[in-house]
Amino acid sequence: MSETTDPPDHGPHQHAHAAPTTQQIRTVGQRRRDAEEKLEQHLQEARHKDHPHHGEAAEEDGPETGGKP
Repeated sequence: MSETTDPPDHGPHQHAHAAPTTQQIRTVGQRRRDAEEKLEQHLQEARHKDHPHHGEAAEEDGPETGGKP
């Protein structure tokens, strides 16, 4: 009958609430910084595609002729 008085066995997850180690915190921080850098690069590329420079737009559309072919 000791089964009812013993604390429940939570298996390998029993220490999941323990505080993370310094190395784990550093790893998470580095991954977060890397992800933020990557996101910023993607955002800059998206902005660049949405707003091409004036010279690039003229090259893509052809030379400006004042409305006449």
